[in-house]
Amino acid sequence: MTASQEPVLPQASPPARLAPERSIGELMGDVTRDLSTLLRQEVELAKAELRESGTQAGKGVGLLAGGAVGAVFVLLFASITAWWGIGLWVGNVWSALIVAAIWAVIAVILVQSGRSELARVRGLPMTAETVSKIPNAVKGNEEENR
Repeated sequence: MTASQEPVLPQASPPARLAPERSIGELMGDVTRDLSTLLRQEVELAKAELRESGTQAGKGVGLLAGGAVGAVFVLLFASITAWWGIGLWVGNVWSALIVAAIWAVIAVILVQSGRSELARVRGLPMTAETVSKIPNAVKGNEEENR
């Protein structure tokens, strides 16, 4: 810009018209509508995430099931091999009983371990606690939750 040119100032525009004041009922209606829209969108997002997670979990469960079937065959053939191997020293009938007894001991140990793990399950203590606080929060009695 040269010295002979002066900056052009913008001309003042007329004051904007203020929108007429809305009633509290209209404002509450807007808030309710916006909240409803937000909740619907969140539910749709959760559904989409669950579908995606469910698909991935289904694939994972299928692969784990295939691995479990393979492991069962490995145990089956290892047991047959042990039965035949022990049978060379004590006879096939006794060797079958020995292998069966070994599997019975393993089964008892697994059942007892599983029962003790299930006994330690506490459920959903944090969720139960927070859900029980919702009615007081909605009523405005948050102090009762502390």
